[in-house]
Amino acid sequence: MLNKDYDQMVDKLVEWIHKKVKQAGCDGVVVGLSGGIDSAVTATLCKKAFPENTFGVIMPCYSDPQDAKDAKLVAEKFDIPYQIVDLSTTFDQLLKSIEGRADLEKSMAVANIKPRLRMTTLYYYASIKNSLVVGTDNRSELKVGYFTKYGDGGIDIAPLGNLVKLEVREVASALGIPEKIITKDPSAGLWGGQTDEVEMGITYEELDKYILTGEATPRVKEIVDNLSSRNKHKLEAIPIPKF
Repeated sequence: MLNKDYDQMVDKLVEWIHKKVKQAGCDGVVVGLSGGIDSAVTATLCKKAFPENTFGVIMPCYSDPQDAKDAKLVAEKFDIPYQIVDLSTTFDQLLKSIEGRADLEKSMAVANIKPRLRMTTLYYYASIKNSLVVGTDNRSELKVGYFTKYGDGGIDIAPLGNLVKLEVREVASALGIPEKIITKDPSAGLWGGQTDEVEMGITYEELDKYILTGEATPRVKEIVDNLSSRNKHKLEAIPIPKF
């Protein structure tokens, strides 16, 4: 589907990250390490852009323990300093404050609290380190709005924002990301066993093909167009009345 020089793309992305951070008057970057491929690629690019000022944060919140292990694998392989902040107790306390109890049934309203707590944590570290929060959102996710508003969508820059998932995998290979991370089922870590593709109802391969070529089955086209329309507000500026 694609024939690009991904080593050259890595160089351009590293240069872009460095430029954006310096334009903001910042010293470095903070990245959430989830154990997934987007996070691994983003953090590794950041490490290349700021060898001495890249900081990773691993934020389990009733997450699969393997995710934290995979996040540490990436951090240690690429010598990225990191902090583990377990948000499970904070999550429970917030639910108790809102609903009076923490053992609520699974719902998006509850699940979306997790990425919003992570966003708050990342901005804490960014503030004390005079750094930008670097997002891990890719073009495929942005197309259908597959991210939490003011959660993993609450970021300063998105270096993967113009790369579909297929391209992210190619960049991961160019960077030497461990194969187990590249082939891992993508997940937002919202609840146990949750995966992106099951939740969206389509595969990334189907989504990427539609984005890049405009070709898709009627079912895929309907799903993508509906998600894109429904989540359009996530990518737009806050509406302000003009009169």
